[in-house]
Amino acid sequence: MSGKARCGLTAKGWRRARREALLSGDGRLISKLTQGITTEIMGDQADSKFRGPHSFDRWLRAMEARGSSANFGSFTGGGTIRAFGKGFAMGESGPAELASMQGALRETMEDGSFGLATALIYPPGSYASTEELIALAKTMAPFGGLYISHIRSEAEKLLEALAETARISQEGGVPAEVYHLKAAGRKYWKLMDPAIEFLNQSRAHGIDIQANLYPYEASGTALTAMLPDWSAADGKLWANLDNADTRKRIAAEMLQNNKGRDPDLVQPIGLTKTANLQYKGMRLNQIAAQMQLPWPEAVMALLRSERQTISTIYYTINEANIAKQLQQPWIKVATDSGGVDPAVTKGPTHPRTYGTYPRVLGFYVRELKTIGLEDAVFKMSSSVATRLSLHDRGLLRPGLWADLVVFDPASVKDVATFDSPNRLSTGIRQVVVNGVVVVDKNVHTGAKPGKLLRGPGYQK
Repeated sequence: MSGKARCGLTAKGWRRARREALLSGDGRLISKLTQGITTEIMGDQADSKFRGPHSFDRWLRAMEARGSSANFGSFTGGGTIRAFGKGFAMGESGPAELASMQGALRETMEDGSFGLATALIYPPGSYASTEELIALAKTMAPFGGLYISHIRSEAEKLLEALAETARISQEGGVPAEVYHLKAAGRKYWKLMDPAIEFLNQSRAHGIDIQANLYPYEASGTALTAMLPDWSAADGKLWANLDNADTRKRIAAEMLQNNKGRDPDLVQPIGLTKTANLQYKGMRLNQIAAQMQLPWPEAVMALLRSERQTISTIYYTINEANIAKQLQQPWIKVATDSGGVDPAVTKGPTHPRTYGTYPRVLGFYVRELKTIGLEDAVFKMSSSVATRLSLHDRGLLRPGLWADLVVFDPASVKDVATFDSPNRLSTGIRQVVVNGVVVVDKNVHTGAKPGKLLRGPGYQK
């Protein structure tokens, strides 16, 4: 049995569950704590209840007041900043719009944000230019901020997207982190080797760029991610989907570029309408066949019927690439998911919500021997804390906060699957947050000793 300190770095519609668990939920984050995660770092703020001066600080304090079993903090959402300055409009930001974005970002850094988190495949973040992001990076640089990004492409233009991230880091004067690095889609799996080489070469030339991953062969996001970015411009997504001529244009672009998401790899799981429950468990190509529609039209038919973005699993990741990535010294482990209670959460979700860290320890360390146990723990604890400038956490050392995990290396295991995701992992014997036991013998104690954590630029 081994006791290890761990600080979990999490990285999106899946993000909403993370912030709501702290803002309006019970704050226990059961699926996270039972993985051994002691710290939750969120990627965005987007809540209409928090507006006006220093709304970021008030948002954090509202979560602090409710109580949390894990420590928590947050980046500033790039999409939130873009929407603040320019709404959902496409195109370059003007001088006044950019100044507005910079002012808002500066204020969140003063309030304790860890940096800027962008999601460049989702509107409105995808509308931001490289130059705009460099300007924002320069704004947060004096505060010790980190630029962390769901990069602009994980498929055909993966290498170009990594080059953009490296440029933002270098010219903006900030370290950069790639959210859950992957080469998505069968045709693009071959890009992982040159991607790793590019990152190694960039680092060798003095660019501080690192990455994280979740250890699954499928990703999870909205079905709307298959649509071209412009379809959501100016907040007109549903109007565009309701227009027959616009649907034809959208379908043509989807056929031309499926972003590495072939229809047989796509499984919509968030269907709620009675008429759509017949498609439960089906892949998109099967749904399209049953609808007797081309797959792009089936996508739009589902979206129009559901009138929501539809949580979807994309089986686009190569396991051999995951192993290669885990062996890189600059890789960390992330969940990209919120913390939920399986007793009340019966709907579909991604198994990473419950099993990310035990999957690394049980499958990739114990069974495949891809990496050693010490290296795996490092990628989940001190490497993350150091990256976030949390110098009083992430290690077992006198004087540091007692965020500890006791687990059995011989039995730790993820048991959540894509077919049955709401299942807690096993082998995590005890979890201690700030010296208080929150998990004992794999059972959450109900304790909420978590503390609000702030970035290095926080001005009290």
